[in-house]
Amino acid sequence: MLRSLLALSFLPYAAHTSSLPNPAHYVQPFPMAPCHGHRLEDADIAQIQNWYDTGALTVRQVVSCYLGRITQIDHYVNAIMELNPDVLDIADQLDRELKAGKKRGSMHGIVVVVKDNFATADKMQTTAGSLALVGSIVPRDAHVVHLLRESGAVILGHSGMSEWADMRSTSYSEGYSARGGQVRNSYNLTQEPGGSSSGSGHAVTANMVTVAYGTETDGSIISPAERSNIVGIKPTVGLTSRSGIIPESAHQDTVGMFGRTVRDAAYALDAVWGFDWRDKATLEQLGKTPDNYVQFVANKTSLKGMKVGIPWERLWQGSTTRFQIPALLEAVDVLKQHGVEVYNNTNYKFVKEIVSPSGWDWSFGPANQSELTVVNVDFYNNIKAYLSELSNTTIRSLDDIVAFNDAPQNLASEGGEPDIAAAFASGQDGFLGSLATKGIENTTYRQALAWCRRTSRVDGIDYALNPVMPDGRVVHLDALLMPSDDGSASTNIPAQAGYPIITIPIGIDDWHTPFGLSFVGTAFSEATLIKLASAAEDALGDRRVRPTFYEYNATNIPVNWGIGSY
Repeated sequence: MLRSLLALSFLPYAAHTSSLPNPAHYVQPFPMAPCHGHRLEDADIAQIQNWYDTGALTVRQVVSCYLGRITQIDHYVNAIMELNPDVLDIADQLDRELKAGKKRGSMHGIVVVVKDNFATADKMQTTAGSLALVGSIVPRDAHVVHLLRESGAVILGHSGMSEWADMRSTSYSEGYSARGGQVRNSYNLTQEPGGSSSGSGHAVTANMVTVAYGTETDGSIISPAERSNIVGIKPTVGLTSRSGIIPESAHQDTVGMFGRTVRDAAYALDAVWGFDWRDKATLEQLGKTPDNYVQFVANKTSLKGMKVGIPWERLWQGSTTRFQIPALLEAVDVLKQHGVEVYNNTNYKFVKEIVSPSGWDWSFGPANQSELTVVNVDFYNNIKAYLSELSNTTIRSLDDIVAFNDAPQNLASEGGEPDIAAAFASGQDGFLGSLATKGIENTTYRQALAWCRRTSRVDGIDYALNPVMPDGRVVHLDALLMPSDDGSASTNIPAQAGYPIITIPIGIDDWHTPFGLSFVGTAFSEATLIKLASAAEDALGDRRVRPTFYEYNATNIPVNWGIGSY
């Protein structure tokens, strides 16, 4: 099959036959109780707003029902780092506004969680999962948190995450932090939950909240969205502000969102995108954005005439994704049947130099071409800038964080040295790699940044989106399609480019873990991607099997990555 597909070159993708997983095969062991006679389980934003408009439910009732759901299942999944102690007071205020006829918009009373690297200037902690920042005080809400409060969203709490967003170690348990413990995959609790925004993804799919927010430097929205069998939107860098977010890299960080449907994720995006003077990257969006993104949600009739490419080389050949390919290609066939023009081998110009053949790898290539070279320097500088604004803490630099993790009283919990804490097998070697740079933007750094930007943008995604046909025609594609799984390295190049990517659910594998299909576009093409992904979602039908909680009593740390299982 692989050889015949590769031989297709730019010909429209040929038919493929396979059986997609049967949702009826999976059983939900922990169904959610009705909420005052209404089915809150899997309810979308529009349904919840209808209940508010008709008086069928109050915000306090919805919040209380989600709190009940957390009590029911979070001791298994561990998706919630900390609950907001003021959440019921917030709900009561929003109910008073509704009673007075003052509805703030589509997010009024919608219950959300934010990742534990979003600064919230309230009674909650903001720590990136690290014990080093417990007790520190942030100067203000993160800009996106401020926007969420203005929109009427109810911030239920902070979600669990991989400590320091997977920056600290190269060998670790995905979704684990010393402060929050291990976030579990709600489909198979032995397997990795996707990182680093794992708590946000699984809080949504397990019905602890309606939508959620996380961050991505490379893969940390797409991976947990795929692993929790929901929709994830990672926007263009500069569409959502990063001010008040514990950073990794100013060149790649972006705030993303999770929803059970593309429509809900689009509502979540509309609540937080926009210019922020504290984040100069948001200047890039001016003149390139619509009034809102929900307007682009479409049905399957919109697929007719849309053009997509399959960057087959390396991106569809990962060590795990090859076992997902039959179902993924069947999904592509469905899109083709609805009028999508599909072109194969729309590859990146330097695909062999920039995409690892063994799957996700941000250290791939020599130092002057490596994404990690850029991130290591950026992190040293960006974390220092963030920490400088905190009060009630002595942690001011990466040096301080490393010293904290190495301190005898913290060694067992934070695992600063290798083979001390099971979740951090390599200790904090990731931090040490960044520390060694001292944040110096030397020739190697500048060369790596220039290489990553050129080969991911003009010679990467933009090159693949505008392939030259054998007859000399240039075809302008709407998006690239690729597996969402880490094994495909699908997020590496959009991350380096700062370009958007959306994943939607496709199926469940034999290891009881979900997988998805991603849509990648050029800078600020969210409107097109939302149109395409939502129309594809409609054409494919409901693929979102509810969480199966397989091995729900599992306690293994580290969690299994699954790649070696195939």
